[in-house]
Amino acid sequence: MESGKRLSTKIDATVPTAARMYDHYLGGKDNYAVDRAACEELDKVVPSTRALALNNRHFLQRVVGTLAREHGIRQFLDHGSGLPTQNNVHQVAQRVDPDARVVYVDNDPMVLVHGRALLDQNDRTAVIQADLRDTDVIFSAPDTRRLIDFSQPVGVLFNSVFHCIPDSDTDGPLAVVKRVTERLAPGSCLVMCQLVSGDPQVREFVTDFMDKATQGHWGRVREEKDVAQWFEGLEILEPGLVEVSTWRPDNEVAPRQLTQEWIEFGGAGRVL
Repeated sequence: MESGKRLSTKIDATVPTAARMYDHYLGGKDNYAVDRAACEELDKVVPSTRALALNNRHFLQRVVGTLAREHGIRQFLDHGSGLPTQNNVHQVAQRVDPDARVVYVDNDPMVLVHGRALLDQNDRTAVIQADLRDTDVIFSAPDTRRLIDFSQPVGVLFNSVFHCIPDSDTDGPLAVVKRVTERLAPGSCLVMCQLVSGDPQVREFVTDFMDKATQGHWGRVREEKDVAQWFEGLEILEPGLVEVSTWRPDNEVAPRQLTQEWIEFGGAGRVL
């Protein structure tokens, strides 16, 4: 993509966005009727989506806590962070260490407005508006440079976001991962997961539906083997690449996805 391309700051309540749909599934209030209607249509074919979204959010909280406690990571760069909710990345990390620093990145103007209002009193946390593919802009942003020291390990999050961008030799998920990884210090960790399905009909339906609903702001539902490619060259942390509700669950009775028409698949990898 064109580096530094200006993003819209206008909130369009007539077109669904992935961030606001995700907010609705999590029980949030920062969404519109058009987002809720899109969720209703999606649920007709993939009814496990709400449970999937909740499990994904819990995975994010567990993995951030793990990186902070067990790997000593004190700075996080969260790509495609979505709208703020409870137990956000900075809250989880700062419970481990109050000095932990977090930069949230999203291209949705609503995320920028609500995120900045929420974080106004936290000088160790910032929200910037950028396309997750624009690595140069993200890494050189004043707030990123203020909060993140790239000579030290960083936790880089691509949580449930790569399905929002299409495949491309220069801007697809694999290219983005390579661009980011080459800028990271050893000991840094990448957290990556996305929506996958072994059913080609599910992949085709959801990809087509979301592409039309969001007016082109979508990539595709992929397969597990596609996600595995992103981790090549990284040391994959236990328990490996899995359906995310099974990644170090808090207990044996933690919620599990009841249907498997699609799942959130991924894990965490360490830069050697």
